[in-house]
Amino acid sequence: MATASFQGLRVLSLESRRATEVAKLIRTYGGEPLTAPAMREIPLDSNQAILDFADALVRGAFDLVIFTTGVGVRSLVRIVSEHQDREKFLAALRSVKIAARGPKSSAALRELNIPITVVAPEPFTWRSLMTALEANLGGSLQGMNIAVQEYGTSNPELLTALAERSISITRLLVYQWAFPEDVQPLREAVIALAHGHIDVVLFMNAGQVAHLFLMAEQMGYTDALYEGFRSTVIGSIGPSTTEGLSVYNLTPDYEPTQSKMGFLINELAQHAGSLLEKKRESADLHVAASPAPPVAVPAPERSTGAPPSFSAVDFLHEIGSRMAASDPLHTVLNRIVEFASAVISCDSCFVYVLEGDQLVLRASKNPHTDVVDHLGIWLGQGITGWVGWHREPVAIPSKALQDPRFKRFPDLPEDSFEAFLSVPILCRGKLVGVINLQHRKPYFHTENEVRLLTMVGYLVGAELERARLETENLQLSDRLESRKHIERAKGVLQRDFGLDEEAAYKAMQRESRQRRKSMREIAEAIILNDDLRKSRLSDLAKPASSTENKGAS
Repeated sequence: MATASFQGLRVLSLESRRATEVAKLIRTYGGEPLTAPAMREIPLDSNQAILDFADALVRGAFDLVIFTTGVGVRSLVRIVSEHQDREKFLAALRSVKIAARGPKSSAALRELNIPITVVAPEPFTWRSLMTALEANLGGSLQGMNIAVQEYGTSNPELLTALAERSISITRLLVYQWAFPEDVQPLREAVIALAHGHIDVVLFMNAGQVAHLFLMAEQMGYTDALYEGFRSTVIGSIGPSTTEGLSVYNLTPDYEPTQSKMGFLINELAQHAGSLLEKKRESADLHVAASPAPPVAVPAPERSTGAPPSFSAVDFLHEIGSRMAASDPLHTVLNRIVEFASAVISCDSCFVYVLEGDQLVLRASKNPHTDVVDHLGIWLGQGITGWVGWHREPVAIPSKALQDPRFKRFPDLPEDSFEAFLSVPILCRGKLVGVINLQHRKPYFHTENEVRLLTMVGYLVGAELERARLETENLQLSDRLESRKHIERAKGVLQRDFGLDEEAAYKAMQRESRQRRKSMREIAEAIILNDDLRKSRLSDLAKPASSTENKGAS
């Protein structure tokens, strides 16, 4: 058997409730854990459907109740108990047939002394549940009224299979899934996967898959995420999660022998190295074999007899050279301001960059140190948000302030200007940002001017997206480096002061607040002190060793 060790591989976990436990296991098996909770359970806006089900169950309206999760069992009983007679409800459950999809729901039902008629065997998928129901209940399913407790989202395959074999199906949604309150780790995980910074990713349920792709879609990273998966080992805890991956046309590289977290991490630790090597070799071969994408060459415009102006050629050459320069994000943004202001003489030029669901002001022709990098406009908000949402230019020759779409910001005196031109910045059909030009006095933007500025938006879109991704990549690398220092410093505190992991982290947090230093600075100080102490002890040990040698001689 291979030695169970990740050998320093970076392993991403999307687990929420057991995030700390998963990280400890990854570290135990020699991996570098990166945690990014993908979802959280939140209560429903209304529990009326659950209470209606409880009333109907007590009246004998159901023949079979199917429970799919342990959390679902406990949540259902808790909700009903807050409004109705708990014992009467439990007695009604004990009087009907009960099916459990897996060990967690079975354990929760046993805690309540509710007899279980049917238990789905491994691998606890909807298919194994249906097989068990048909084996135990047979033709009697045809005449049953069935209630199904769902988990976060519906399972349409299970509902369809049941509907074909019963009189009626009632869905019981007792909680729902949402993004975690802090989505930044999940955003960082998408970026890390897209850029090949992750070696192994662990999926514990289908919801994690769905939320990872939903976040990627919001960020415009879906294609990049798929590309990243070409060189990342995908671990699935079992068939249900694998089905969730298949929805997104992904096949896991490894499923454990038992659908349990410990088995998944242990077995992947044994095989991840060889799986990663093969997968990356395959990815390299794919890239080498792929033909170069065709380059679209626009047809030349019909000559009007006059040569193109030197300034226009010079301008296009300048854009091309800037796109090849690989400058940092803010340098690119400032160049866009210069380009746009050169195309159309204006009194103000703003460049907004799409970040999440907001367009954030990142560059300005006029100095605005107090609002640049701080002012955000939601998609659909104001003229800028409208242009971003519809990806169409807007030109207003005068009285822009009176446009019904206009939203005024007190910190921007330019909002009192008369004329307004706003165009989207696009990259491969995806919104990247918005360019706004404003004029103090009325100004009629010709069709050619609108088209020219729109063309600038198209030309700089790819470069702006590259610069933004590169900046995010650098920031991510810095965060990953900070996490390494913090993890090492926690280990020093745990060793020297007998603290557990949480206490060590809180101690560093406290020092960070009191000294007004970053967590990384505190961690580096702890590590430096530990290294100096080791060096001092090593120096003190040398003379003693020398004396002993002299005595021996």
